[in-house]
Amino acid sequence: LTATDADDGLNGDVKYSYQTVSVKASQIFQLDAGTGAITLLRSLDFEEGDSYELEVQARDGGGLFDTAKVA
Repeated sequence: LTATDADDGLNGDVKYSYQTVSVKASQIFQLDAGTGAITLLRSLDFEEGDSYELEVQARDGGGLFDTAKVA
């Protein structure tokens, strides 16, 4: 994910976190708080689940935020 903020300094620093994520998905996907990159912690297994939804929040240093759903 990518979010941008035109502010300078701390107010322009965007951090990412899960807003909503299932326990199963949190054991499969890793979210980098600094870059917004979502990576796999292990291989996907179609027998365990055929789809996942993650809701990710991007928050700047000034307290403003937005969320996005990743399916």
